[in-house]
Amino acid sequence: MDALNPELGLTLRVADAVNAAVGIRQLELVAPEGGELPPFTAGAHVLVQAPSGATRRYSLCNAPEDRQRYVIAVKREASGRGGSISIVDGVHVGDAMHVSLPRNEFALGHARSHLFIAGGIGITPIRSMVRHLEHARSAPFKLCYLTRAPEVTAFRDEFLAPPYRGKAILHHDAGNPDYAFDLWPLLEKPPQGAHVYCCGPSALMQSVRDMTGHWPTSAVHFEDFAVREAPRSPDDQPVRVRVGLDGDVVEVPARVSILEALRAHGYRIPSSCESGTCGSCRMKVRAGEPDHRDLVLTDAERKREMTVCVSRAHSAELVLEL
Repeated sequence: MDALNPELGLTLRVADAVNAAVGIRQLELVAPEGGELPPFTAGAHVLVQAPSGATRRYSLCNAPEDRQRYVIAVKREASGRGGSISIVDGVHVGDAMHVSLPRNEFALGHARSHLFIAGGIGITPIRSMVRHLEHARSAPFKLCYLTRAPEVTAFRDEFLAPPYRGKAILHHDAGNPDYAFDLWPLLEKPPQGAHVYCCGPSALMQSVRDMTGHWPTSAVHFEDFAVREAPRSPDDQPVRVRVGLDGDVVEVPARVSILEALRAHGYRIPSSCESGTCGSCRMKVRAGEPDHRDLVLTDAERKREMTVCVSRAHSAELVLEL
């Protein structure tokens, strides 16, 4: 079993565990003695330690106004790394689970309207956003929720209920590209002040990226938990990283990530995906020219930050700040 991640500072109790759809387990986590949990914002996630010891990242899918519990939905990934299988098969009501404080790299911004595009289990952070907007009675929204089949659609009955008529589109393609939902009519003409939020499989994410190239960069948001190989290049060169203007110098070999090198020198850097898709490991850049290889930072953020799990440097040295 892996050692307990120092970020997992909360020990919560499983108050409920139900099937949200075929292959998807919904868990309700509460404080052992009752009472409110630390606050979170719509789109936030937590790190959770599975019974196997693996640490995995899951979005909170309840409303942030619901302070008595954290709700997550875990898809059993048979071809994954084993964390989801351990949780779905091995977690029961009454069990204790080690959980991190919530954090958010997919925050719901202020907009005149919101378009949510969810694929499969990508509905989880978006459900929290929808619940929050309903509670706040703020900007209007439309939800486009895409899955393979009705039986694998978490929260299906909820989004088919009368309150969501005219607001939610549910589409099932049976895994056949010929039956894919056409998103272009929703994205062709950006409404003034509208924002798009997309979470789902990589193919859906890329399709939405392609169709929103004419949208303002700041109005399009992605959350991607997919496990990928860290991008490498045969031309990768060693890089020298200085921590702070007067701090330690860490030599990073060509085949080692900056994150790995910093950890080997005793620095505690938050991380989750380690494939450039979540933003947990972002650090401020004080000097040097990063070679950005992530899929999460905006153009504006790349001027001052980088993700150290995958990105490298065009310059011989980088100066980073914890």
